[in-house]
Amino acid sequence: MPSPHSTALSRRATLAPAFAPLSLMVAATTWGLVWYPFRLLETAGLSGSVASLLTYAIGIVPLLFLAWGRAWPGRGQLGWLLAVALTSGWTNLSYVLAVIHGEVMRVMLLFYLAPLWTVVFARLILGERAGGAGLVVIGLSLAGAMVMLYRGGGPPLPASNAEWLGLSSGIGFALSNVLTRKTREIPIETRSLWVFFGVAGIAAVFASAEPGALDTVVAVAAPTWLLVAGITLALMLATFTVQYGLAHVPANRAVVILLSELVVAALSSRWLAGEIMDAREWIGGAMIVAATLFSMRLGRHG
Repeated sequence: MPSPHSTALSRRATLAPAFAPLSLMVAATTWGLVWYPFRLLETAGLSGSVASLLTYAIGIVPLLFLAWGRAWPGRGQLGWLLAVALTSGWTNLSYVLAVIHGEVMRVMLLFYLAPLWTVVFARLILGERAGGAGLVVIGLSLAGAMVMLYRGGGPPLPASNAEWLGLSSGIGFALSNVLTRKTREIPIETRSLWVFFGVAGIAAVFASAEPGALDTVVAVAAPTWLLVAGITLALMLATFTVQYGLAHVPANRAVVILLSELVVAALSSRWLAGEIMDAREWIGGAMIVAATLFSMRLGRHG
């Protein structure tokens, strides 16, 4: 007669094929929609930096319980984990600031240039040679960015601070992913905790430079605090669902599912903010998405 433990393991193995793709969809949908509640907080008087500080600082509390006894890394891991925290912190903060003040889809497409930067950082930090597949990723990404950003009469560069932030967020995301591979032996709960520490720390630096930031926090009404708590729960949900999904779904399939974030963002930005992309932006975006899909070959043949 099978033991209760073996029965539970068998049940989990049976459910994983069904729930893992769903968990990735939940994560992608969350990130495709999170820009809107952050904009609501901005309207309520909380800047992106202050809102990020509050949401991630609140999230640290439950993560401390989840990582209890494993919050501090082992010998030789602290430096790499600090690097992950800083790069992930900038990635998340710059993303929030970008989607608050910029056009959502343009920001996200600039963010999705991440495979281009991943090729570069993997070569510099891990010594990995991407070969022909890496050259295709670089070429498609750059060509897509040039098509999307070209406005005539000037170089194809980001046209606003928000777009530069979106671009830098993708760079930070690529770097944090490469650094995470250096710390993959550290428990997920510990890495997640340090990522939240990183976001809260960098957001605190930016918030401290804003005059009257403390006064705005003190004056926050109860409904706004409920929205802050809701965003915190959503961010934690996205963090753990994507980690569960990536552990049970092949990488090539996971990338395709996570790209649904762009579909959610396109629909939500059209419906909630009235933002519309022109034909040139769609073409450039399609090239960037193609580069992201082609980057899957790096994991198989790199």
